[in-house]
Amino acid sequence: MTLTWKDTQDIAIELADTYPDTDPLTLGFEKMHAMICSLPVFKDDPQASNEKILEAILMAWLEERE
Repeated sequence: MTLTWKDTQDIAIELADTYPDTDPLTLGFEKMHAMICSLPVFKDDPQASNEKILEAILMAWLEERE
């Protein structure tokens, strides 16, 4: 499986699985961006993200944690 910025829900699932003890609300977008780019299944241009995409991933991650 390979993830790109369009896969917001799947990225959120990977983040929740990889960082189960991390509260996404404590992260800035820069830190979250770095965490996403470091996921082994993430294969997209790091510069292709924007605040809207990161916000969507953050919201999906919060839902995944519930």
